[in-house]
Amino acid sequence: MLRLERVSAAYGRIQALRGVSLEVPAGSVVALLGANGAGKTTTLRVISGLLRPTDGAVFFEGRRIDRLPPEAIVRLGVAHVPEGRQVFADLTVGENLILGAYARRDRRNVPADLERVFELFPVLRERRKQLAGTLSGGEQQMLAIGRALMARPRLLLLDEPSLGLAPMVAREIFRTVRRVNAEGTTVLLVEQDASRALQVAQTAYVLQTGQVVLWGPAAELRQNEAVRRSYLGY
Repeated sequence: MLRLERVSAAYGRIQALRGVSLEVPAGSVVALLGANGAGKTTTLRVISGLLRPTDGAVFFEGRRIDRLPPEAIVRLGVAHVPEGRQVFADLTVGENLILGAYARRDRRNVPADLERVFELFPVLRERRKQLAGTLSGGEQQMLAIGRALMARPRLLLLDEPSLGLAPMVAREIFRTVRRVNAEGTTVLLVEQDASRALQVAQTAYVLQTGQVVLWGPAAELRQNEAVRRSYLGY
């Protein structure tokens, strides 16, 4: 479904990615692991069109997308949940969710998808008329994921969905990720909690200083000594 071929990217003179190649098969969950500054967030920004690569190419369902604007990539079926949630604090929960469907042309299906989000996250129904900025961190993360799902993505990019959340809330978020994937949405997951990421993913890539240094089935990486020592803490 998604393929990166030797992608490099930079912020000014700072080289963030160096020839990254990876694949995300349709229907899978793929985890992207690495320390802070390894290039994980930059990879998602390149895929979603927020940052243009300096070299290489990005393909989604066989079409090259790395020169397209972000809104065109959304219309093709890619939704990005950024690190830090970035909800619209001065808008209500309902308004945030409806904004997630802004690029869609099938407006008559939007109410049904809104109901699906409320089924996934019942607390959002209760908070529907509440300003997003007054939600807890966990509720804001649910809202950010729900807003992305309103675009009806075929590929969901998740950047640190459990960051700063209580363990119980993080477990709920990951249960939802599993459910969304089981219902047919492909997921590319960036997550500092490597143990949790490797439990939900089928395949994982490890980034280090902007390069892929290790990749393979998640079950195998859980047993890899270097991964266990560097990311799993045992």
